[in-house]
Amino acid sequence: MVQAYILIQTEVGKASTVAETIGRIPGVIQAEDVTGPYDVIVRAQSDTVDELGRMVVAKVQQVDGITRTLTCPVVHL
Repeated sequence: MVQAYILIQTEVGKASTVAETIGRIPGVIQAEDVTGPYDVIVRAQSDTVDELGRMVVAKVQQVDGITRTLTCPVVHL
């Protein structure tokens, strides 16, 4: 199981809608709108890194109002 945080920047005024929409995507554990340099922080999981990448590109980045994403896989050292 691979987990990651996805940090998202949105268009002005879109953070709440983006978080709500992403929260319904399969594999998303949590999606919250926040303050700071990013507007939404998502925790997601998938079976493989490739599957996680496909989720980000094919589903998350397609949500209307997103301007940029940064995916940070969780590591266990």
